[in-house]
Amino acid sequence: MLRPFYGCRYVGPLLGRAMTTASDTRTGVLAATSAYFMWGLLPIYLIALRGVGAEQVLAHRILWSVPFGALIISMRSQWPDVLATFRNVQVMVRLLASSAIIAINWLIYIFAVQSQQIFEASLGYYINPLIYVLVGVAVLGERLSNAQKVAVVLAGIGVSILTIYGGKFPLIALTLGITFTAYGFIRKTTEVGAMPGLFIETLVLAPIAALWMGFFLPAGEASFGTSTFLTVMLIAAGPVTVMPLLMFAIGARRLPLSTIGFLQFLGPTLQFIIGVIDGEPFTVAHQLCFGFIWTAAAVFAADAVLKSRKPASAS
Repeated sequence: MLRPFYGCRYVGPLLGRAMTTASDTRTGVLAATSAYFMWGLLPIYLIALRGVGAEQVLAHRILWSVPFGALIISMRSQWPDVLATFRNVQVMVRLLASSAIIAINWLIYIFAVQSQQIFEASLGYYINPLIYVLVGVAVLGERLSNAQKVAVVLAGIGVSILTIYGGKFPLIALTLGITFTAYGFIRKTTEVGAMPGLFIETLVLAPIAALWMGFFLPAGEASFGTSTFLTVMLIAAGPVTVMPLLMFAIGARRLPLSTIGFLQFLGPTLQFIIGVIDGEPFTVAHQLCFGFIWTAAAVFAADAVLKSRKPASAS
């Protein structure tokens, strides 16, 4: 999944100026909501593939994203951007790093859903914006507002409760949050568009995915061609990966960052609901942890809205 780099001074130039017309706003809200809705419902797709190993699902997600991404690139006439990126050595080095990081992120997320740890996966994306803010402080020298400090402390308390009281260090959640932060930092500071960047990332990962499918696929594991349903589901990994990013790219250029900040929490909320439906145990430690995380998210979102209104009032 791709999300905005909150608290980072690179966001404005890369996402573009917010459009002001009502039509642009409606289009942006619809597109961004669709993106987070698709990301939020992703566990349903992965639950349907629980008979398939996480590594194989990852391989198909990479392989089928290439032709589907090429189709989108053609429809948007972005091949010149792709070719220009290939000629830029510095950008290609950064995309090689981001491709490795997002592959790790995808693999861990698939494993989390397939092993009924959806709560922890959603926790990772609830705290993701807060980790972005901390990176802005550590790497870019930015300063936390008082509200952001409160949100970070609340999130830290929630994670600590799950670790100490629940007796389980949230390794999956923190790994998802950290890897996606690293990925977001690289992508938001690299001069490449969303779709061309994703296409190149999956393209460079494709040979590795194909090699794994050819030589390391466990014997007897359900795979492509085993049944019509499974074959269709694995092919669908392409649009399932590419479409949310395309919708997000459309929405992010038409909406203010505060609106994107609110929509950010739609994804993990839907994931959490799916975890409940899936029958995952919601322990007291989980309840306390998520209580603090949800409060932190509310504080964070409210602070973003207040900040977005100040320049408008001043002007």
